[in-house]
Amino acid sequence: MKKDLLKMLDLTGEEILEILDLADQLKYNQRHGIPHTYLQGKTLAMIFEKNSTRTRVSFETGMFQLGGHALFLSGKESQIGRGEPIEDTARVLSRYCDGIMIRTFGQEEVEKLAQYASIPVINGLTDFAHPCQVLADLMTVREHLAHLDGLKLCFIGDGNNMANSLIVGGLKVGMEVAVACPKGYEPDQQVLDFAASVDGGSRFTLTTDVFEAAKGADVIFTDVWASMGQEEERARRIRDFQGFQVNAALMAVAKPGCLVQHCLPAHRGEEITAEVFEAHAGEIFEEAENRLHAQKAVMVLLMGKQPD
Repeated sequence: MKKDLLKMLDLTGEEILEILDLADQLKYNQRHGIPHTYLQGKTLAMIFEKNSTRTRVSFETGMFQLGGHALFLSGKESQIGRGEPIEDTARVLSRYCDGIMIRTFGQEEVEKLAQYASIPVINGLTDFAHPCQVLADLMTVREHLAHLDGLKLCFIGDGNNMANSLIVGGLKVGMEVAVACPKGYEPDQQVLDFAASVDGGSRFTLTTDVFEAAKGADVIFTDVWASMGQEEERARRIRDFQGFQVNAALMAVAKPGCLVQHCLPAHRGEEITAEVFEAHAGEIFEEAENRLHAQKAVMVLLMGKQPD
């Protein structure tokens, strides 16, 4: 596996499945009380320039369960917040810690951190990519449907970091991917170029028609219409995203038994109805739990030795 986890584009399909296989094993160990302290004595520095619930708790808990220790570094309270160059932070933390997780805005900041760090760097979220979430998503889908290859993944909403990472991750594990978003909110061009290169683009659909995207879907994903840092755009986005809601009418065109996934937090009544959310709460909160297990697998593979 590669030294860092910066974006789904950096992983092969085989590497994604390797992570998921180990995540399944670690989840089994955790559920059955089997010790798995593969990172005994290791330390993870966690840099947060964006607030978080799931990312902080899952990484910190995961390091504890693996026998290591996690350090919370707020962007506002660290020297990064006072203007220290990211390359200097990378070189300092590399002398103290065994890995770095960063949750921030620009993908370029994560890439530069990895360039100058001599220890593994994990992208906990940027505006471009959310690889840890998508690994948990794919893990959840495989748990429920037993496989990934040949399934249809549908995403409804903003062509944001979630859409970018789901497109890449889904295509790399053999899924068909359909995305519906309003005009002007398309996924990143780098991701669209990648999608067009996979099997001649035959397994990817980008449309403004939510029913076309959801038709025959095995799993439907959505996300909030205004992500962190887009609060000033909220009123405009609510207008622009009318009709891009996961609701009963949309679910009716999907495959019977279709899963619903949401990276959370959810705004019931906006991107998803309360009815659909509660009907699929089991798999949505399983998805949230799987952040813990997928990230533990990433940390073991990057920072430790893979268990037998």
